[in-house]
Amino acid sequence: MAYAPTAGAPEFVDARHFRLLRQGARNVEVAAAESACERPGGRGAAMIIKSLDDVTRDALAAMARTDDPRLREILTALVRHMHAFVRETRLTEAEFRAATAVINEIGRLSTDSHNEAVLMAGSLGVSSLVCLLNNGVEGSAETSQSLLGPFWRLNSPRVPNGGSILRGPTPGEPLFVKGRVVDPSGAPIAGADVDVWHASPVGLYENQDPDQAEMNLRGKLTTDAEGRFWFSTVMMIGYPIPTDGVVGRLLKAQKRQPKRPAHLHALIVKPGFKVLVSQVYDPEDPNLEDDPQFGVTRALVGAFVRHDEPHPTDPSIRPPWRTLKHTYVMQPGETVLPQPPIK
Repeated sequence: MAYAPTAGAPEFVDARHFRLLRQGARNVEVAAAESACERPGGRGAAMIIKSLDDVTRDALAAMARTDDPRLREILTALVRHMHAFVRETRLTEAEFRAATAVINEIGRLSTDSHNEAVLMAGSLGVSSLVCLLNNGVEGSAETSQSLLGPFWRLNSPRVPNGGSILRGPTPGEPLFVKGRVVDPSGAPIAGADVDVWHASPVGLYENQDPDQAEMNLRGKLTTDAEGRFWFSTVMMIGYPIPTDGVVGRLLKAQKRQPKRPAHLHALIVKPGFKVLVSQVYDPEDPNLEDDPQFGVTRALVGAFVRHDEPHPTDPSIRPPWRTLKHTYVMQPGETVLPQPPIK
């Protein structure tokens, strides 16, 4: 297909680029590389910048020298879109300095127990977009895949099926979870490791709350021959994401509320399958349709059923208590564990 700049579009590349593209160059990094090769002095020669258009052209040519094809594609697109953003917004020098200061602040705010960068990516909708683009037929089909979030930790304590993930006194409505892990055909997946975690009834993860025991409300279970796992905990509530940093200022500037709807996290691992990162949301949460992290899809809304009658097998459990039954669908693929956002 012939390429031609649209009317009023920023001039990212020179006439040589457009001619190369019309002759069949398949992407802009190839055009930039060929353009650089034809300059006096060859591909590696520096060019004296004469205009703002030269900056973008030369930056694209530099990106085109990246050996790794995928990295080259990403960097070329990044430069192209960032330069277009600067042109479109006519970014001022003061705004540019402020932006770099924000990026630096995000880095400083990220610690072993808090990841401001992941929080910002979610607050801009980027995390959800990446998730849906890479799962559920590029977002056109339902998927159990969801956001990892900033609070997953490695090495959760092993819990037998039927056990509790409470590590200390945690007042709240008892919650009994029964999960099932299946493949796309509905066949059970036995022997899968299921890492679960969630916020407390006061809306804090244990790494945020000095009053909670280490690894409270976290645990790792293994599915049985029928793909089942089950455990007890307490009902979580929705909670505000941390607002004492850059993300908090962003939400305040946009008059956005900071509370995520109540949810249960799961990370499921089985060799031969893509690691499943999932969240199951409480349909009764008032912020279900106003998630500041853009994470709620219909496939992830569960059924946290309230029971006001006595528990059928344990008279020590006083009503109300809740149950959740949920099926998780794993997709065949490479098994790659994500990098934990915190320690």
